[in-house]
Formats: sequence, structure tokens, C-alpha cells
Amino acid sequence: MNKLILLCLALTLGFSSCVSKKQYDELQMSTQAKLDEAQKKMSQHNQEINRYAERLAECERREAVVITRVEAAQAQVKQANDQIADLRKQRDQQATQVGDLTVLSQGANQNIGNTLKQLEGKDKYIRLLQNAKSKADSINLALAVNLKQVLRDGIDDQDVDIKVDKTVVYINLSDKMLYKSGSYQITDRAGEVLQKIATIAKSRPNLELMVEGYTDNVSINTNCIKDNWDLSVLRSTSVVKALQNDYGIDPNRLIAAGRGEYNALADNATAEGRSTNRRTRIILLPKLNEFYDLLDPTKIPE
Repeated sequence: MNKLILLCLALTLGFSSCVSKKQYDELQMSTQAKLDEAQKKMSQHNQEINRYAERLAECERREAVVITRVEAAQAQVKQANDQIADLRKQRDQQATQVGDLTVLSQGANQNIGNTLKQLEGKDKYIRLLQNAKSKADSINLALAVNLKQVLRDGIDDQDVDIKVDKTVVYINLSDKMLYKSGSYQITDRAGEVLQKIATIAKSRPNLELMVEGYTDNVSINTNCIKDNWDLSVLRSTSVVKALQNDYGIDPNRLIAAGRGEYNALADNATAEGRSTNRRTRIILLPKLNEFYDLLDPTKIPE
């Protein structure tokens, strides 16, 4: 009887020990899973912080470029003002020396006056150019920042590249996002980015959109496409038609152009380089009449 009791006690203790170890293992696995999830979220946050840091650095670089240009224009204005001051000083000195003798001829005095007027006109035109350049730079920078904010959600950064170049803003779009391989047919995924670009374009009716198609140097010859020139033009035309027909952009603001395999950004000797060169560029540029209005001397700000 005693042996039977001892045996039952031993089985009970063994069973209790097994249940405790299982609970411990489950707790340990649950804790490890939560730790792994926290580490994953931390890694994602770090990546997001790095992306924001890169964007901030790019904005700061562009701001530095704008400041440099403005400082150069201000230096030209200062130089013109110094010339005007020197001529006025010379005229005053000559007039003082001549005094009542009136040796300074009326013609010479008139020439000096004309020179001063010319320099004053030059000073006004320099200010006009400075204001036009500052206005264009500010508009383009704001447009680029706006585009980046609109396009960043849900789109791979490698497929979209937004830059400010001189007087225009342009967007490079990879071919894998816009077209089917070796084709000029627009993909469903392309609609997302084109719709966002169209929204920005509609809010700025004073801009025209030039769509340029580019290819790599791999030859193509099919029943529908004769060569890379054909492919680049057909791709740009497909984007233009989509912006007009699907997203309501006025066709009078649209320009389609093909650049073929030329004006490459990278070496076509590698697969990565060819992928970079296969792109479509959408350029947002001011209308020519409005650009010339900025340079109209009759519209110089007082």
C-alpha cells in the first residue's frame, strides 16, 4: 500500500513538472516574438529617419544654390551702383572746378547725363533679372517640394527622381513602372503616379508639360516598333495621351518628344546602367510668353 502511494505521488510530481516547463517555453517564445517585432519596427523607424535626413540635406543644398545665385546678382547691382556714384562724383567735381566760368560745355554735360541714365537703366534691368531669377527659383523649389510630398506615398523612390535644373522642374520615371517590357503600353501602376502629377499640373495652369522618352542602346525591331527612336516617341506619346484622356490635362499644354538611346545617364555596358537609361522624363516648364514677361523692361518693379 505504501509503495502504491509513493508511486502515485511520483507520477503527480512528474506531471506537474512537465506542465510548468511547457508554460515556461510558451512564455519564452511569446517574449521572443514580441522582441523580434519591436526590433523590426525599430529598424523601419530608423530607415524612415534616414530618408527624411537625406531629403532635408537635398533641400538645404538647393537652398545654398539659390542663395549663391542671389548673392551674385546682388554683387552686380552693387557694382552698377558704385559706377553711378563714381560718375556723379566726377561730374560734381568738374562742375565745382569750372564754377562760374562755365567751361564745361553743354554737350559734355549732356553726355555725362546720358551715361548716368544708361547706367541707371542698367541697374534697373539687373534688378529685373535678379527678381525674375529669384521668382523662378522660388517657384521651382516650391514645385519640387510639393511634387515630392505628393509622390512619396506608395511609390518606390528608385522609380521616381525629381530634380530642379536651371529654370525647370523635371521628373524621371523608370520604364518598369510605366510600361510593359519592350512595349509602349501604359501599366496599371503608372496610373497612380500620372494621376498625382496631373493633380499638380492642374493647380499650375501657367506650366507646360514636355514628356521625353528615353531607351537603352539594345536594338529593337518588331512589327510595330522599328527601332529605339520609334519606341521612345511611342512611349512619350502614350504618356501624353494618358494625361489628356484619362486625367484631363489640356492638350495645348502637352509636348511629346523621343530621345531614343541618346543623352544617356549611365553606361549601357551594364544591366544597371541600361535600366537607368530606360526612363521617361516629364518636364514642367513655364510658357514662353510668361517667361518673356518676366524679362520685359517695361515691367521693372520700382
